[in-house]
Amino acid sequence: MVAGVVESDVILVLENEVDTDARYFVPEIRRHLEAAGARVRVYTYADSGGRPDALAEAEAVVLSGSTAGVYETASYPWMDELRALVPELVGERVPTLGICFGHQLVNDALGGTVEHRGLRKGIETVSFDDDPLFDGVGRRVPMVHGDFVTELGERMERIATADYYEYLGSRHRDAPLWTVQYHPEFTAALLPQIEGDFGWPTNDRDREFDGVSVERTFENFVRLATE
Repeated sequence: MVAGVVESDVILVLENEVDTDARYFVPEIRRHLEAAGARVRVYTYADSGGRPDALAEAEAVVLSGSTAGVYETASYPWMDELRALVPELVGERVPTLGICFGHQLVNDALGGTVEHRGLRKGIETVSFDDDPLFDGVGRRVPMVHGDFVTELGERMERIATADYYEYLGSRHRDAPLWTVQYHPEFTAALLPQIEGDFGWPTNDRDREFDGVSVERTFENFVRLATE
């Protein structure tokens, strides 16, 4: 794997969702990446485990979310295989984006800590550092998660925060590795399914998606991978 995305190269999305009924996030990830000009392949890590053959041709990687927690390795042994992949991606400087569970798994794999603190859902106002991953991303961000990164992994630094969550986003100091707790694929189109599965606040402010532009994260990632 060599860092950088050109027209013939592939962004590999690793599907980590263990609940087959909740696998509606990754198709949206794929749609947004393709809209940004990337070719995309999906590997369902949660079913297959093992090293994906597609890594040989992947020039960037996205680690998806999951309803599982990084502390459930006994139930899902493939998580250890995924943990082992993270330092490899760092060492080879493969552009990587970790989303929700991916945010937690990356930091856990690099020596950080993750804790379950109860389900958080709704649109939060967050603070982004001046990082190119967030160019054009509005501060109102829809969130749905129960686990929190409470200590960053080695060489990871905070790039996003919220009043209730100190480490909402992170990036590696040396490698092109970014992680975010929010789902960049969570636009208004996903709200009916997410509300049915996880619930959602009923007040108008938390239901209104005006100003929500999290999908720009994918466009920025594709650009950064290319650079």
